[in-house]
Amino acid sequence: MTQRLHDQDPSPFGEFDEFGEFDPSPEPPAVHAKVLRDELVAAAEWAARYLSELPQGPVARPLPTQLRSRLRAGQLPQRGGELSGVLDFVRDEIAPYPTGNGHPAFFAWVNSPPAPAGIVADLLACAVNATCGMGENALMDLERGTVRMLADLAGLPDSAGGVLTSGGSMANLLALATARTWFLTRRGSADGPAYDRDHARLTLYYSAQAHMSVAKAAACVGLPAHRLRPVATDPHDRLDPAALRAAVTADLDAGLLPFCAVTTLGTTATGAVDPLEPVTDLCRSTGMWHHADGAWGGLGASVPALAPHYAGVDGIDSLTVDPHKTLSVPVGCGALLVPDPEHLHTAFAHQASYLTAGEPDALPWLSHATIELTRPGTRALALWATLHHLGRDGVTGLIEHYLALADQLRERITAEPRLQLLAGGPWPVACFRLTDPYGDSPDALHTRVARRVQDNGRAYLATVAVHGRTVLRAALCNYRTTTDDLDLLIREVLHAADAERSAPGTDQSPRHR
Repeated sequence: MTQRLHDQDPSPFGEFDEFGEFDPSPEPPAVHAKVLRDELVAAAEWAARYLSELPQGPVARPLPTQLRSRLRAGQLPQRGGELSGVLDFVRDEIAPYPTGNGHPAFFAWVNSPPAPAGIVADLLACAVNATCGMGENALMDLERGTVRMLADLAGLPDSAGGVLTSGGSMANLLALATARTWFLTRRGSADGPAYDRDHARLTLYYSAQAHMSVAKAAACVGLPAHRLRPVATDPHDRLDPAALRAAVTADLDAGLLPFCAVTTLGTTATGAVDPLEPVTDLCRSTGMWHHADGAWGGLGASVPALAPHYAGVDGIDSLTVDPHKTLSVPVGCGALLVPDPEHLHTAFAHQASYLTAGEPDALPWLSHATIELTRPGTRALALWATLHHLGRDGVTGLIEHYLALADQLRERITAEPRLQLLAGGPWPVACFRLTDPYGDSPDALHTRVARRVQDNGRAYLATVAVHGRTVLRAALCNYRTTTDDLDLLIREVLHAADAERSAPGTDQSPRHR
């Protein structure tokens, strides 16, 4: 461990005089150059050791009550502390109690560990600290370039552009706001009384398996729940185009204004991919916008095994992609991609006297494509670094690694007499149940089994509702996961089921499956 220069950093404010006495004058929070260097080195050494040792520890563990209370108290001391206290605090009070998504035996949600290149890039981008909203700087052009890389991987046209976001929820919000502006502008009702009249009739359609962020985004753009239409899915959990057409037709007949249909590329529950071409055809014939939520599965067109599910992706109007899911870019990196970036500028560009481009031929600022003005450069640099480290073949190989692990997990579930595979795919997820759901409530039993697995700390999975039943769900999105972790998960589930069976007061009579 590098020796850290504590004695030169008693406070973030002030400096030493020529006699070695500290002058606590209120100056900016600068530190001695060697102190900063030592702390950065110490932090880097700790981070590398933390990541290397993480697989040997528990996936997650409960936060002690006293620590929870202390973290929530929000009490700021009168005097500042040493810079060295930052690393000490993270090491002792934050890192030991993670979500668990960095561990290779974490299967609960689509929540990936950070890619090495992204970790390095995050630090460097924080040092540069450029804003990617207004003005012109290298990171803004880098964001434009990395967005273009994502669009190419997603199979969108060469004209495509977009903007990086904090994640899929923000990207879906931007997409619905853009679709609304596009639709009302085409009708000549983007403002005034016509806006009030038409906005009150806007109707949105999405798969019943869509992510909750779609309905939340709809609420944010002013659509009430009674004008949202969750559309039925087929036996493979994909949106049913015939049901969508019937819902749109009924609303048109009722005098409503269907303005947008949302498909899902990689549903959260089962990894299903909605059909794109029939939805686009319907949107073109009725004047609707087609947005695809591919937060998890937006890059499937680049993978040969998945490409057939993405026929027609080049015809959609917008696409959400989450690099912090599919590519393990550190959390906080999503994207909204559009074949025609001008639609974003129409929806979000606003002028102000204190914000004017320096050159008459300058590109539109990125703040004109989103609701954010001050935007972090960490997204662009971490995404670029991850893509640079992977290359096109690495992106494909990473997704194929997850697909292979999912196939192997499904094979293990099928081969285990006590487990039943219910759903999963084409994206890497497996939903399964116990074949002998003893007790009065099989759904509650599976919830307890998942919680017991979590509490044991050796693996971590969650539950989800599939076809009206609570099932165990395992998602594969960790590049460090191996087949040994799959075997561990199966053992932990069976061990938890045995513990539930032997728990006092358990009714062990089998129930109908």
